[in-house]
Amino acid sequence: MPLPVFSDHRKGLLLTTIGGLALSMDIPLVRLAHGDMWSILCARSITTVAVTLVVICFIRTVKGTWPVLVPGKYGLATGLLYGCSTLTFVLAVFNTATANVVFIVALNPMFGALLSWMFLKERPSLSTLATMAVMVFGVGLIVHDGLSGGHVFGDAMALLSAFILASAITVGRASRRDMGFVPLLATALPAILGFANAFPAGLAIEHPAWIVLNGALLMPVAFWCLATGPRYLAAPEVGMFYLLETILAPIWIWLIFAETPTTMTLIGGAILVCAIMAHSLWMVRGRPVQQSLAH
Repeated sequence: MPLPVFSDHRKGLLLTTIGGLALSMDIPLVRLAHGDMWSILCARSITTVAVTLVVICFIRTVKGTWPVLVPGKYGLATGLLYGCSTLTFVLAVFNTATANVVFIVALNPMFGALLSWMFLKERPSLSTLATMAVMVFGVGLIVHDGLSGGHVFGDAMALLSAFILASAITVGRASRRDMGFVPLLATALPAILGFANAFPAGLAIEHPAWIVLNGALLMPVAFWCLATGPRYLAAPEVGMFYLLETILAPIWIWLIFAETPTTMTLIGGAILVCAIMAHSLWMVRGRPVQQSLAH
């Protein structure tokens, strides 16, 4: 039986869905490892780099040629952004509540839409702009709650992580090049930073198997899929699939650690999720209409 042939858009949807699902397990596995921040950052990143190098060598052996690793200046810029986003994300995880992190990082597609509008001339629709306004309101409720709880730094790092991540996706989209290995190799930057701060005292991780699983399997899959997505989808659309973590990560944390978010965080998160779902449904209904008009 011949394999189904996917359109570029469906390829993008499949890749980003897989990437978003894998990413949703990141914070739970970091929490399960029970280690200090720099040790976790070091172990998670070094493991990802090591697995990436093994995969690259395997591809070289099988195909006889090296895969595209860092495609020019766009690749370098994207890699630097991904490396910085990893650092800010881990800082957020260790300095505010999990729900705050994932809900604030949900601003990623909003930043992506604005950056694409400014630099790629991909003007967002009115429905996208309306969704952004609702999302800002929802995140505002969460951040206000964080200010009351003394989580200002952690919430700020989550916000910065969302912006840097959107910037990386936008640069990848602008290049139209294969960026699959860029975020994986970019973990060398947080690995070096984590190593420098964790040693000479040594790594302090109670259950390293969880962080090895995270760095060796889930993060390579998530990063590669989500970095390849912009070849087929617009930056804001790719950003939407990062929101699978927004929906699923608090559920995993609640099931594993019985950590219940605050009422205001739940309200803000519900506003975000409803806005995103409504926008996605609107886009799905609008796409066939646009295609029929094109024909």
